[in-house]
Amino acid sequence: MKIKVKTKQRNYDIHIENSCLSKASKYFNLNRKVLIVTDTNIPTKYIDTIKAQCKEPFVYIIKAGEKSKNFDNYWKISDYLIDNNFSRKDCVVALGGGVVGDLACFVSSTINRGIDFYNIPTSTLAMVDSSIGGKAAINEKGIKNIIGSFYQPMGVLISLDTLNTLPKRQFYNGVVEAIKMACTSNKELFEFIYNSKDLDKDIKHIVIKSLKIKKDIVERDTNEQGIRKILNFGHTFGHAFEILSNGKLYHGEAVANGMLYMSSNDVKEKLIDIFNRYHINLSYKFDIKDIIELIKHDKKASD
Repeated sequence: MKIKVKTKQRNYDIHIENSCLSKASKYFNLNRKVLIVTDTNIPTKYIDTIKAQCKEPFVYIIKAGEKSKNFDNYWKISDYLIDNNFSRKDCVVALGGGVVGDLACFVSSTINRGIDFYNIPTSTLAMVDSSIGGKAAINEKGIKNIIGSFYQPMGVLISLDTLNTLPKRQFYNGVVEAIKMACTSNKELFEFIYNSKDLDKDIKHIVIKSLKIKKDIVERDTNEQGIRKILNFGHTFGHAFEILSNGKLYHGEAVANGMLYMSSNDVKEKLIDIFNRYHINLSYKFDIKDIIELIKHDKKASD
């Protein structure tokens, strides 16, 4: 399936199939120097499949986890591109989850004042949310995504079979972002997820519906000046919880906790039900002073 995204910066396609890593060169221009940015959790066979389709492949592997989305890795990847004489005619491919995508996209947006960027998300979270929309960022001073840019990809390739190697906790972590979008924008999708008897079987429908929600919002408000802020439901508290947990909470799990603070009692009751069903830990406690200090740095905060 193909979904077209139209933004002021550029238009691009999202290709979604059950098994399509081997078709990357069909959808992306890999007939040039290609830097594949990936992490230590990504199976070697995925990396090799993409490498085999590139005219001149290079690979940069970061340590898996949110802590890798930092300035140190930003500089190292940038230096690697410079040392290997990458020009504006070449490209970067992100192969991994949200951390890999955000970091690789930010590097792409700044090296040579912009180099072609493609995204191949391999986690549920990246597939339903972070792989499109062009948000590129790194963390600094304990603040999530505080430094970054808006830089749309040239294309996105979603191979649903990569979810087969994803731990269940990571799988459910990503489904939270789909629940978030359903809560704000599509009652039918929320009910579909809520009533699902088999998320593995239903994930393609969930991914496609979630992407269509995000596509519509991104097209209307690419740089998050208005309606796109709705995609941050739960994120103001969630980002604080994620940082304060020191890695114990994954992004989606932190957002799930954050959503509860922004919901009416009847909505909260239904959310708690669905989160418990998918083993999302809702028992973390943090000091309110620490939470408020981090919320002050939220990009959408005012007064």
